[in-house]
Amino acid sequence: MRTWTRTAVWSAALTATLGAVVVVSAAIGPVRIPPAAVVKAVLNAVVVPAGIETTWAGFETLTLPGVGLLTLPDVDLAYASPFAFPVDDVHAQIVVGVRLPRIFMAALVGFALAAAGTVMQGFFRNPMADPSIIGVSSGAAVGAVAFIVFPVALSTSVTLPLLGAVDVGLSYGAGVSLFAFVGALLAAFGVYAIATRHGRTPVATLLLAGVAVQTFLGAVISYLQLQAGESLRRIVAWLMGHLSGAAWSDVAVTGLVVPPLFLVLLVYARDLNVLLLGEEEAQGLGIAVERTKRILLGASALITAAGVAFAGIIGFVGLIVPHMLRLVVGPDHRVLLPTAALAGGSFLVAADTVARAGSTELPVGVVTAAVGAPFFVYLLMRREVHEL
Repeated sequence: MRTWTRTAVWSAALTATLGAVVVVSAAIGPVRIPPAAVVKAVLNAVVVPAGIETTWAGFETLTLPGVGLLTLPDVDLAYASPFAFPVDDVHAQIVVGVRLPRIFMAALVGFALAAAGTVMQGFFRNPMADPSIIGVSSGAAVGAVAFIVFPVALSTSVTLPLLGAVDVGLSYGAGVSLFAFVGALLAAFGVYAIATRHGRTPVATLLLAGVAVQTFLGAVISYLQLQAGESLRRIVAWLMGHLSGAAWSDVAVTGLVVPPLFLVLLVYARDLNVLLLGEEEAQGLGIAVERTKRILLGASALITAAGVAFAGIIGFVGLIVPHMLRLVVGPDHRVLLPTAALAGGSFLVAADTVARAGSTELPVGVVTAAVGAPFFVYLLMRREVHEL
């Protein structure tokens, strides 16, 4: 079977699996909702553009130089749903307004972490590699914890042409995510800068630089925790991974970042296969090694940062899921990368469902570690972890 045919078949199967996991997850909670009602509520929430509505009372009158007074119409798109299934209003609100944002966020974060873990394992030719190996998770933790301990005002007033003064501000949760994202990128590119000499970035040096930076940032996190006071509980919750506060705005931001970066990684899947042969062999086969390494590292760092910024530190997704899929579909990254990413989304949705299904909600990172660590030990005992 051709490579892209295998990719399409496996991806279609795993996409269907992800859809089934999403439906089952949305049905589980304090209020049990039949899966059929979940599907109907989701379909009812789908809207398509149905026309344009224009009103002349929407905008205030503006004064333009050389033109004078100008009243602009308020133009809005009108939307309509092609479906109208009978669904209980309470059930519809629970599914669409409460559970689906969290589920979609889990799917996106699991997708991102598994994709980055697959690339890191291939890049370092090390089955123990995961997205945190270049300091992304530690950098995100420092940024988030620093903001929690020393919150700063993220609001200001900006003067825009025609519109005048506009207040721009971020909520507390958005501030934590923003600082986590920035911290993740600074750490990742700091590791890259330390390991790069004369335009070359040896993999071994990059790995050691990542370990050193992670150790240092771990000490910074410990110091910040000592200064936390009453904020310590929020810090621990963030460090253990969380999805409980996910909103549609968070899903939209993550959804705008993750898919394009994944496409970048997928474009370089063949080059990643060649890099497994060694850098000299890859250079001889026409691969721009250093350029490819920069792109893979940069895209992996960005996609991981996008995930951990909103969800905190969630371990084992980027380590276990690529192993599981490699045993099933083989080491070809053209097949492994999309299948591992889809499986990562399903895995994290299922883990978060377990985390919130009990009488007391658990951090999702606890569930992924509780499932991932024994499974990893099982693989080691079965000697199924091979050199890449």
